Amino acid sequence: MAATIIDGKAAAKEIKQQLAAEAAELREAGRPVRLVAVQVGHDDASEYYTKMQARQAKAIGIDYQLVELPAEISQDEVVGQVLKLDADSSVSGLILQMPLPRHINAAAVQLAISPEKDVEGMHPENLGRILTGGGLVAPCTPMAAMELLRRACPELSGKEAVVVGRSTIVGKPIALMLQYMENSATVTVCHSRTKDLASHTRRAEVLIAATGLSQGRWTRYQQQRAAGKDAERPDLSPLISADMVAEAAVVIDVATNYIPAGFDESGEPLKADRGEVALKSVGDVDFEGAMQRASAITPVPGGVGPVTVAMLLKNTIACAKAGR
Repeated sequence: MAATIIDGKAAAKEIKQQLAAEAAELREAGRPVRLVAVQVGHDDASEYYTKMQARQAKAIGIDYQLVELPAEISQDEVVGQVLKLDADSSVSGLILQMPLPRHINAAAVQLAISPEKDVEGMHPENLGRILTGGGLVAPCTPMAAMELLRRACPELSGKEAVVVGRSTIVGKPIALMLQYMENSATVTVCHSRTKDLASHTRRAEVLIAATGLSQGRWTRYQQQRAAGKDAERPDLSPLISADMVAEAAVVIDVATNYIPAGFDESGEPLKADRGEVALKSVGDVDFEGAMQRASAITPVPGGVGPVTVAMLLKNTIACAKAGR
């Protein structure tokens, strides 16, 4: 029997309906929710995300403002702008849009955002609070993964959970959340270079994949080609093949890899109508194959991604409620 598809779009819609009601209550109480994003210089991907943030925030009654700073601005000036916004009592939460120009230290600027207004959950204090079961906010993507996991597998107590990925913003927080939730799982953390990864994933009742390995390989290939270096076509097959998934496992695929839809006979990536590389969005797991083995699985796209945006808005509401 094919696995149940865990619908992230439906979950996000339900979550945002509740958040809209909470935002309305705050506005009626004279405490409107205001989210401010700071962008330094221009970046096409960042511009896409800010437009999406603005649209989704507005849809649930959150005021959204984008502060655009010139690319040549100094780090001290960026920190000064962030500190000023952070001190503004009308600002509920702050986002620092990535990437930043190379001369600016992103970590130093992030520290200028107080933990109480860190809606992305990236401040070291907010990350540290996960060690004791969580605080006001947490990183949005791990929150989204856990939200979908709870819906697909309400009883996690003692289950074997394997997290493939060890990043500070996704893999590690997810592993901690799995251990500190009320019905905690037994957690193993692996990564793309784990020896005999399949031996771990095949015993996982809950499998969470978050490496983005294919994306990394494709990006390095492009960089080598752009630098005029010879580069072999990268292996873009899923890190986790169908035979690495345990029967009846719940699979949460966090990764989003934008890779070529295919290659022609000469080894060149297939092109779209306008001449650019035709891309597709895939996760770390062989979705079609895993569908025949797992009990439930998130699709890519349409799984963790939509809920991640909802978690950003949820964090914003939480910061507004606790506003100083």
